Amino acid sequence: MRRALAFALLGLMASCGPAGADDQHGNSGLSGIRAFFARLFHHEKPPEAHPHYVVGEPYQAGGVWFYPVENFAYDAKGLGAVDPPGYPPLTADGELYDPRAMAAAMPTLQLPAIALVTDLETGRSVRVRVNDRGPANPGRIISVTPRVAELLGFPPSGVAQVQVTLDTAASEALAQQLRGGADQIALSAAPRGDVAVADLGNPGAAPAAPAHPAGFDPLAPQTQTVPLRLPEEVHQGAPRPGQIIIDCGSFSTYEAARRELSLLSGLPARIERRLVNGSENDRVLIGPLPSVTAADQTLAQVLKAGIAGAAIEVETP
Repeated sequence: MRRALAFALLGLMASCGPAGADDQHGNSGLSGIRAFFARLFHHEKPPEAHPHYVVGEPYQAGGVWFYPVENFAYDAKGLGAVDPPGYPPLTADGELYDPRAMAAAMPTLQLPAIALVTDLETGRSVRVRVNDRGPANPGRIISVTPRVAELLGFPPSGVAQVQVTLDTAASEALAQQLRGGADQIALSAAPRGDVAVADLGNPGAAPAAPAHPAGFDPLAPQTQTVPLRLPEEVHQGAPRPGQIIIDCGSFSTYEAARRELSLLSGLPARIERRLVNGSENDRVLIGPLPSVTAADQTLAQVLKAGIAGAAIEVETP
């Protein structure tokens, strides 16, 4: 064994050339030997996945506090971004990060959750698994993997107008699945090519009762199993780009809205009355704004003025 190792090292040294000699990539022979030993003796243990359900404590990112909460009826329009390079290997709910997965990060939703993301500028929609916290930019409502951004048709800037709608049934099933301590999660969706074919028989005959496995209770609540990796399914709809605004808060009284407005002196803020769930309220807003850059700059000014709950939104016709 020792003799074989010695011959291997001699062969390596010969192939690397004399110390100080550069190869075609600019690496010296000595550095090649060092790299060999680094690969031979240095073994980084890959992180282990441990998917779990989490809501989490309040946290600060980008100078703003975020307060995670369960919300199975989430539906919002705003700006989406692409995950930055150098992403951590594990997500906030203990899954392995994969830039090619149909996954996303959101600041306050329970994790994991399933959501429909629609690019309002291209009309394309995909389902994603929300499994991480982010993005750090308070002007973004979601951050998606590079693969999701590619499928949706994000522009080169990496920022797009999006609508995020939670899949309530799938998200509740997922929460129940992980809260129950289920360690085994389905790793893939059912093959799309598998289609059951049945003989319809006599069209005039009474339909046969469906067959169920032994012990099946049709009155018992049925739960779906949500796969760990969602399939790539893109649905094309009509583009619906909107106007970018900044929502500085809604108030039940006009006096409260006026007090908020007084903090925004020097900014083109206004009060707009609207009807929400049968009740009128007064909203303080700024916009429409001409670009994402203008929205980011204005939001920074609003946050600096002490309006912590301000957010960039997209209003569609």
